[in-house]
Amino acid sequence: MQHYRFVRWFFLAMGLAAVIGLTGMNVYSLYALHESKVQSYEEKQKQQMLEYTNQVRTRFRYPVRDLWQLDMEQVGVSMHSPEAVSRELTAIVADAISDELFSEIYLTTPDCAACDLIGAPVWKYHPPSGFFFETTEYKQLVSDGLAITRTRMNALIHEYRWSTRVIFDTQNSMTVALINSTEKEIVGYLLFVIDRDYLINSYMGPKLAETFGTGPESGITVWLHDWTKNEVLAATRSDEPYTYQRVDFIQNFPDLLNDWNLKAAFTANPDLAASRASLTRNLAVLAGAMILLLGAFVFMFLTAQRERSLAQRQALFLANVTHELKTPLSVILAAGENISDGRVTDTDRLKTYGSHIYNESLRLHKMIDRLLDVAKSANKNVIIQKRKTNLAAFLRSYLQMKQSYFESHHVNLQLEMEDHLPEIVVDPSDLHSILDNLIDNAVKYSLDDKLVGIRIINDDSHISMKISDNGMGIPKKFHKFIFNKFFRVEDALTARTKGHGLGLAIVKDLVTRNGGDIRVDSTPDEGATFTIAFPIDGADGNGSKTKMKTNTNQPESEHA
Repeated sequence: MQHYRFVRWFFLAMGLAAVIGLTGMNVYSLYALHESKVQSYEEKQKQQMLEYTNQVRTRFRYPVRDLWQLDMEQVGVSMHSPEAVSRELTAIVADAISDELFSEIYLTTPDCAACDLIGAPVWKYHPPSGFFFETTEYKQLVSDGLAITRTRMNALIHEYRWSTRVIFDTQNSMTVALINSTEKEIVGYLLFVIDRDYLINSYMGPKLAETFGTGPESGITVWLHDWTKNEVLAATRSDEPYTYQRVDFIQNFPDLLNDWNLKAAFTANPDLAASRASLTRNLAVLAGAMILLLGAFVFMFLTAQRERSLAQRQALFLANVTHELKTPLSVILAAGENISDGRVTDTDRLKTYGSHIYNESLRLHKMIDRLLDVAKSANKNVIIQKRKTNLAAFLRSYLQMKQSYFESHHVNLQLEMEDHLPEIVVDPSDLHSILDNLIDNAVKYSLDDKLVGIRIINDDSHISMKISDNGMGIPKKFHKFIFNKFFRVEDALTARTKGHGLGLAIVKDLVTRNGGDIRVDSTPDEGATFTIAFPIDGADGNGSKTKMKTNTNQPESEHA
């Protein structure tokens, strides 16, 4: 038996673990799918940001794309005066100055005096004439750009293999070092002054809007940010203020605009919002399904446990009833056999045998009535024969009939009720069974000094009957179970007392069928009080209260 119990609990635990495990896997899969969509979307946006920076880089280098094709040795030979600059270089510069991205173009020889001293002569391209001319009037940024490029190239020239090298002075200028890679020497520096206003307002700002969109449906906000000045130069959405805490990703520009970068905040995207809503719905459905499955597992297990316990109690009940039926039948059979055989002729012995037969017959009758009550309680189609009943008269008649029972069991009966009570509508047979069961329990579970109190209360809408005893009482934790079939409170006294756990279940069913209500109030070692309430039929009764106490040794007239 213990083995089977372990197997049941084991499979219940395995079933619950399987449900929880499968649910966990599904939750993980749903979250993984959603996160995959989020990551895929974010990676796509990051790739777009990288492509944007490469497009900006290409935009800068496109005007000077043909410089690497020049013969740098020939260019170097022509760098002795502005007028002698090679036609090929001059043509490329003329094409570049037509681009709005650049406002001025300067050329200097390898010694680059302007790199060390502001005001040293440099060659400036003059678009109307199509030639370079020498000038000492230029901005500090020209000298700074040339100085930065010369410094970088001094470190690179010995290992550099190409004929041009583009170096940026942040957003101010772009300088191209012209290199004779064969001789590993600089032949000149070509500096392009960047038009900042055009770069930001006419190219990079519009390009941001074109690439990423400007509405909330884009799911991203991108700021072109000067991190050295903490200044936003352009943004895809003007209604989204920049704060560093909102930044989810930073993309730098490759080899240019060192002080600038792109900062992005990923916001709600319709596709992601739909994915998130789908995730929420799926999780809700999954949670509901898991709760239902767990509930079904637990319900089936508890139902099986309850059915098994009920079957065991029913089997025990059948065995006990069979045994209890055999005992009086055996006595009756033995006494009847002795009388029928003529072996007993003495009057006193005949009287004794007759008394045995009578008493055991009463016992059998009582047991059969109890079984009928059980059957009636189990059969929901039994018709209740209700009629108006005077509870006071009924109770007096009932107590008179039980007088010998009270005397034989040494019961001290206390009765309290009004002289005139309004009528209730009940089945008298059911009321008789209710009283039998409650009084038998009060007597059976009391000690030597047995006290049964019956009190009738009229509260103008119901007649309540309180049946009290001074017995062992019922612990509060068992109050909700005592009206279940085959339930018994297990303790030392109940173990010595015969019973099947059916009496209170029968009482509960009969009271309910007659439209009444029953409740219990009990404390261990202080007795129990069962209160039964039936609705009053018709007008309230107005009678004076009369206390009537009856002792089995001195019966009062109310029992007659």
